[in-house]
Amino acid sequence: MDFLKEFLEFLKVRKKYWLFPILFVLVIFGALIILSQGSAVAPFIYTIF
Repeated sequence: MDFLKEFLEFLKVRKKYWLFPILFVLVIFGALIILSQGSAVAPFIYTIF
C-alpha cells in the first residue's frame, strides 16, 4: 500500500497527470483477469480480445 501512496504522491508532485488513464486501464484489465478466472463469464471475455 505504501507503494501506491508514494506513486500517487509522485504523480501529484511531478504533474504527471497523463499517467492516470494508463494506470486506470491497467487496473481494469487486472481486475478483469482476476475476476474472470474460474467463472462462467470467462469464455465471453476471451471473445472480446
